[in-house]
Amino acid sequence: MKARPEFLLAMTLAAAAATPALGQAAAPAPGSSGTTQHTASIPDFSGVWLHPGLGFGPPLSGPGPVRNKTRLPSGASDFTLVVGDYTNPILKPEAAEVVKKFGEISLSGRIFPDPDNMCLQNPLPYIFWNFNVMLLQQADKITLIYPHDSDFRTVRLNQAHPATVIPSIHGDSVGHYEGDTLVIDTVGIKLGPYRMVDRFGTPYTQALHVVERYRLIDYEATKAALAEAEKEWPRVGGVDPNYRGKGLQLEFTVEDPGVFTMPWSATITYGRNPNQAWDERVCAENVLHDYQYNYFSDKDAHLPTADKPDF
Repeated sequence: MKARPEFLLAMTLAAAAATPALGQAAAPAPGSSGTTQHTASIPDFSGVWLHPGLGFGPPLSGPGPVRNKTRLPSGASDFTLVVGDYTNPILKPEAAEVVKKFGEISLSGRIFPDPDNMCLQNPLPYIFWNFNVMLLQQADKITLIYPHDSDFRTVRLNQAHPATVIPSIHGDSVGHYEGDTLVIDTVGIKLGPYRMVDRFGTPYTQALHVVERYRLIDYEATKAALAEAEKEWPRVGGVDPNYRGKGLQLEFTVEDPGVFTMPWSATITYGRNPNQAWDERVCAENVLHDYQYNYFSDKDAHLPTADKPDF
């Protein structure tokens, strides 16, 4: 029996999850008030963090993201068959219809193209599926690097969005520290060829607004949050079992009046990766992403190609 392409993707991602962690020292950064904080008061988010699940974790409170309708006997999401719950009240009718149609494609045995399987840059908050993230802290910016083709984002600290934002896939991101929390505000997220905020195909418009809040949480809170997240998305990657330091929790809030009836939020809880190397992962040359036998629902969907090498 041939493995389902969704399963092959999940296993590929699981392998990628087992490859990070290069520590970086945090540099002093200006405070959100415009004055310089003492180095000791700035939380050290630097290094490589890993979350072991494929999807978004539960919100800390309030409405949450679209969930998978297909479930395992345990009650957790079946990540080999993604069918978004289009009845979620956060969705406007037009958006619910989009999610429903993508679910029908999955149930038919095919795959709909998305930013990951097409080896494209990932928009927010879709990009948070990446198992690993490396945070580099500098005085005037934060850089976040993800394994998927080493996709990265740059966050300018203590600055405002320009009066006119030029749309880009990652949007325009500005950030500041609020005590022990790094807050990142992103607008201007470009409408890519496969525009979706999650693996269920939930769409977005140019009005999409994402706010991220990163904070360190103690070992016991990290362990509990990871266990809670695993109830929704089974673990496909492992955090360092010997690490007893603090974990990193991302809480993000999504607003888009063109798609959602209300703001909603979700969490991603990270532990440390047991490996201490950041390996390059090239999507377009990963054969498990090149689904053959006409699995894709879109006949025009194909991986990026080049007529000649870049070097």
